[in-house]
Order: sequence, then structure tokens, then C-alpha cells
Amino acid sequence: MDEERNFSDVRFLTVSEVADVMRVSKMTVYRLIHSGEMPAVQFGRSYRVPESAVTDYLKEARVDGQSDTA
Repeated sequence: MDEERNFSDVRFLTVSEVADVMRVSKMTVYRLIHSGEMPAVQFGRSYRVPESAVTDYLKEARVDGQSDTA
């Protein structure tokens, strides 16, 4: 592997924590994970989402009918 990744600097959030940050239900977060819209790592039956993935998702999100160029 050419690119070595250092996961000691990555902060992982639980599905519940992501739901709280985004103010959505846990089921919505699970749907985003399963659809591939939000990357996550699975540990057994639990998922962990990198905090940077949540901030990236929210930056790219927009309200229907509105663009991010105001």
C-alpha cells in the first residue's frame, strides 16, 4: 500500500452521535451508511463514522431548491 493511513488522528462517532449532530433519526444515519452516501467502518454489528465524513456531508448538503451560492 503506497499511502499509509494514520487512524490515531481520526475521531469516530457512533450512529447515535451522528444523528444528534445532524438532528436526524438513527435510522436516517443507517440509511445514509447503507446507501454509501456516508462512509463508515463496521465493528461487529456496530458502525462508526469518521467525524470528517459528517462535516463533509453537511458542507455538501443543501436545501431543496436552493444552491450553496447565495
